[in-house]
Amino acid sequence: MRLALAALAPASAAAQLPLGAPPSSGQLVYPVFEGWYRNADGSFSISFGYFNRNSEEVLEIPVGPDNFITPGDPNQGQPARFEPRRHWGVFAVRVPANFGGGQVLWTLKVRGETIAVPGSLHPNWQIDALEGEAGSGNTPPVLRFDARGPDGRGPGGVTAGPLTSKVGVPLTVTVWARDDGKASSTVTGARRAAAPVTLTWFKHQGPGKVTFGNVTPEVSPGDGKATTTVTFAAPGDYVLRVRANDASGVASAGHAQCCWTNGFVKVTVAP
Repeated sequence: MRLALAALAPASAAAQLPLGAPPSSGQLVYPVFEGWYRNADGSFSISFGYFNRNSEEVLEIPVGPDNFITPGDPNQGQPARFEPRRHWGVFAVRVPANFGGGQVLWTLKVRGETIAVPGSLHPNWQIDALEGEAGSGNTPPVLRFDARGPDGRGPGGVTAGPLTSKVGVPLTVTVWARDDGKASSTVTGARRAAAPVTLTWFKHQGPGKVTFGNVTPEVSPGDGKATTTVTFAAPGDYVLRVRANDASGVASAGHAQCCWTNGFVKVTVAP
């Protein structure tokens, strides 16, 4: 078993490779512990991402014996589809206020390798995912799946559903997004002023191919509403993820996780 002890472990491994373009396929996926933050109710969220070392190959690792979290339910919201390269703060595991020195272990088995990463509440790994980025006070966008429904911010975000659909029949999904307008301390000038919330949809879990009508639907500047369609190629239970970014983007704010929010939609698809 390989144990990825920290968020920088995959990056360190990549740095040891010869210079040049990363391999397009055939490489491993590393789970990554990003850090933790405190929730308003006193609980904590432990944030995880991943590093798919392929530049082109997408890997599907269904939740189960090859993709599980311990202790507790093996399915605690982790992805089962892994897009190429580094993805920050893809989901978060919520733990109680009395979690103390416990650990959450995410294990992946990929191409004969077992790779696991522990997440904990160690003080060195506290992140400002909700409180506001140091220097700018920037907070993540707010997401809703109903104009008057509950909202969420940060890697743990907000979850909706289950919705129902049928194979081959487009399902309309709608989200409302808004931001505090502060952007990141790394963003200046026209980009800070002009950039609205941007959305990107992903398949997160599920047995078949998922096709979005628009992967990056535009957010209305008036009410913050954005709509797309999704079509499923096989029956089963799915989870879709929408990532809402402010002007800073993921790459420049991965260390703090101040600047994006995840939304998760559960969908049950009939034949």
